[in-house]
Amino acid sequence: MKAAVMTAFGPPEVLHLGEVVRPSPGPRDVLVRIHASSVGFGDTLVRNLAAITPRKFHMPLLFWLISKLAFGVREPRLNILGSEFAGEVAAVGAAVTRFRPGDRVFGFCGPGMGAYAEYLRMPQDGVLANMPSNMTFEQAAATPYGAIMALGLLRRVQPHKGHRVLVVGASGGIGPALVQLAARHFGAEVAGVCSTERLDFVRSLGANLAIDYTREDFVDRPETYDVVIDILGKSSFFRCRRILKPHGRLVYASFKMPQILVSLWTALARDKKAVCALVNEKQQDLVIARGLIESGVMTTFVDRTYPLEQAAAAHRHAESRARKGAVVITVTPEASIAG
Repeated sequence: MKAAVMTAFGPPEVLHLGEVVRPSPGPRDVLVRIHASSVGFGDTLVRNLAAITPRKFHMPLLFWLISKLAFGVREPRLNILGSEFAGEVAAVGAAVTRFRPGDRVFGFCGPGMGAYAEYLRMPQDGVLANMPSNMTFEQAAATPYGAIMALGLLRRVQPHKGHRVLVVGASGGIGPALVQLAARHFGAEVAGVCSTERLDFVRSLGANLAIDYTREDFVDRPETYDVVIDILGKSSFFRCRRILKPHGRLVYASFKMPQILVSLWTALARDKKAVCALVNEKQQDLVIARGLIESGVMTTFVDRTYPLEQAAAAHRHAESRARKGAVVITVTPEASIAG
């Protein structure tokens, strides 16, 4: 089968079209014929892992070491990227009961990756669900990780009507889902921090306020918040304290040792706290996300699509400031699936 193969770490050009062995489903596995896969933060991180030092890594040193061991030190141990996907069930194992051939599905295969290919093997109990009926394959392929992370993060703080939520990193992989869910599902008033080029995009997600970080620091503004969610974990709790309301929470979706120490210290406080949040990806959360999408609470905005043979160009655009919304790699044309 065809796949976008990575034989070395480096810039987008390390990705090229190749032939690899098609996987076969085990007794409890589902074989998915991939239609589309997203270019997520994790994909670009792994592709460029050789250049990522512990200082540049977005999580503690232990996580960096685990990543190096898992993905390779000098050359990749994993050759096919792609964690999010959408497609059609091509075959199922003898013990599979949740899916059947022909089902349209979407999912997240995590650090095992492999979705930049024509076929992907997934366990039926993995993060896999039937696709929302009101989404295209391209939209669905860019949805699972952000939706699951957003649900998990918002559950930690339980915003509600009357609360004010600030999302730092509102236009990335997780931010759009956070803005939409906080505003439309939890009923909060939402502000988002992003670059100049993405202000209109963040407003279109339902944000009441979009803040341009290239022109001003959100901590210097007069607004205060019940919850501040920092996707990349770059905000200082001590600077953010002034914009947190009484009993407010600063939630780190990514964090390193200083943020962990601050969260431990503030855990003893009765007032404002920092929280380092880890979210486990679960099939049930993807099913919940599907329901929210079908009810109109949330959607995914696709900025640009690229065919599999242009995976390098897709990565290049995903890393540019010109990106507004998801970048998706299309693998199998929909007409072929229908046939």
